[in-house]
Amino acid sequence: MQYLSLENVSRFYGEKVLFDNVNLSISKGDKIALVAKNGSGKSTLLRVIAGEEGSDGENAKILISKDIRIAILRQEPVFDPEATILEAVLDSDNEAIRAVADYEKAVLAGDEALMHDCVSKLDDLKAWDLESRIMEVLHRLKLKDMSRKTGELSGGQAKRLALAKILIEEPDFLILDEPTNHLDIEMIEWLEFYLQGPNVTLFMVTHDRYFLENICNEIIELDNGKIFVYRGNYTQYLEKREARLANETANLDKTRKLYSRELEWMRRQPQARSTKAKSRMDDFYEIKEKASVKREGDEIRIPILTSWLGSKILEAHNVGKRFGDTVILDGFTYKFKRGERVGIVGPNGTGKSTFLKILTQQMQPDSGKVVVGDTIVFGYYTQEGLKLSEDKTVIDVIRDIADFIPLEKGQKITAEALLEKFLFPRPQQRVYVSQLSGGEKRRLYLLTVLMKNPNFLILDEPTNDLDIITLNVLEDYLMDYQGCLVIVTHDRYFMDKLVDHIFVLEGGGSVTDFNGSYSEFRSRKKEEDRSKPSASAITIAEEPENKGRATFEQRKDFARLEKEIKKLEERKAEINTLFEDASLGHDRIIELSSELEKINNQLSEKEIRWFELAEMM
Repeated sequence: MQYLSLENVSRFYGEKVLFDNVNLSISKGDKIALVAKNGSGKSTLLRVIAGEEGSDGENAKILISKDIRIAILRQEPVFDPEATILEAVLDSDNEAIRAVADYEKAVLAGDEALMHDCVSKLDDLKAWDLESRIMEVLHRLKLKDMSRKTGELSGGQAKRLALAKILIEEPDFLILDEPTNHLDIEMIEWLEFYLQGPNVTLFMVTHDRYFLENICNEIIELDNGKIFVYRGNYTQYLEKREARLANETANLDKTRKLYSRELEWMRRQPQARSTKAKSRMDDFYEIKEKASVKREGDEIRIPILTSWLGSKILEAHNVGKRFGDTVILDGFTYKFKRGERVGIVGPNGTGKSTFLKILTQQMQPDSGKVVVGDTIVFGYYTQEGLKLSEDKTVIDVIRDIADFIPLEKGQKITAEALLEKFLFPRPQQRVYVSQLSGGEKRRLYLLTVLMKNPNFLILDEPTNDLDIITLNVLEDYLMDYQGCLVIVTHDRYFMDKLVDHIFVLEGGGSVTDFNGSYSEFRSRKKEEDRSKPSASAITIAEEPENKGRATFEQRKDFARLEKEIKKLEERKAEINTLFEDASLGHDRIIELSSELEKINNQLSEKEIRWFELAEMM
């Protein structure tokens, strides 16, 4: 079944062509990713596919099936700030979800009559499994305090709530804009498994390359206003893209050689020209236009000079840090070596950013000390550090640091040339920062960090909002980087490619030094988890966040028990009535007595459980 079809669709932003004459088809079961540089029109194309925007070109057709439900995950979702997490999730046009919402309200109001009506409706809609799924999705995305107001959530938590809402509603067609942003590794791996399902149809933008590798069966690249379709996963995309670019380069070289020959002929021609010569002149101008095409290089070398590194790098001696009862570090000791590459991983809330601030002496430890070598020049990229002047142009931001940047072997490079190497062409350098996309701003900020020639580079979540092209450029630079490198990231691909070992912050102040890649660490951890007793025996209700509040599964049990107890009591009354019959035979009396004993035992067990659940309710 075809869900969507685009024919000759174009969008322009002023004089800039975002995409031109795009043709695209999406069918049931497709899992498609869109790859493009930041600022090239990815989000606009997502809105066109979602039916929220049209085409600027003539003769365009946007055909979307009327029989499907579409949901789009936005970068910055909006909720009623006074609504709770649970109310936001249950605010839906889906009849089954509305039935769950009605039941939830009846429970909170303590209205037993309304509760019984809602139970019947849930039974009719077979929606009890939906309750369990709602709880599982919220739990997986670590949204456990369901009574919390959405206005109190951080941007990352709001993004997770929007993702939870979409997954719970189970639309026919998912459109996801950077779904892995603000998710930790466990959440990403769970979402990856979920989206691999055969009934999921999706179109997404993501920079997570393992995500692309494991989920997608088609990748679309938006390049210079045109789209190129590649069947297969990320590995196959890289191979086919390289072949396309090589072919384009070869054709461009041939065109330029032909242009050189034609230019020489044009210069030899007299003023008076024959009809044949004029025809050749027309061909010449067409060749000139094709030969003037300039491809922006995706693979570049950023030859910024790294400051000299002395023998003493960075040392931590018995460092301790806590906030109240939360212990971040407890007796951490380590000496960094020249050229060391370390990744830092751990669940959210274990203090990764605090750890970095202590290493850079932006925060003092409670005990122990950090010693920084005299030659150390820190380059510190943080999510909070993105504070560029919106009223300045791109080139002015760089010139405020330096007009010329020292390179290796005593050479220098101008600010304009450096920006070009970092994928900011000359026309874009005159653009104001306020006009840049989020990813372009992060790329510019990253360049300002690298320009200061650091020899100890710390990157805290550098991959958020960066496109895959930029990530490849950054990785190429970091592969050749001669200084010390410390990385905090949820991007598994980025981590595996660049670090030699990882510090694992496990909570409670414990830091484990694992000698290997992140993927190797996860494999080891999964093996260890399999050898431990299953955690599935521990119900969600036993977690501290849910004490004093019945879960959906418990409410389901409560409603079921009420029905079962009622039936048992009715049968018990029937048996007692039968015993009043004087003509009842001996065998029948024994049979009914045995049944009555079983009923009494069952009633006793079920009533105890009913009282436990009633107390939670």
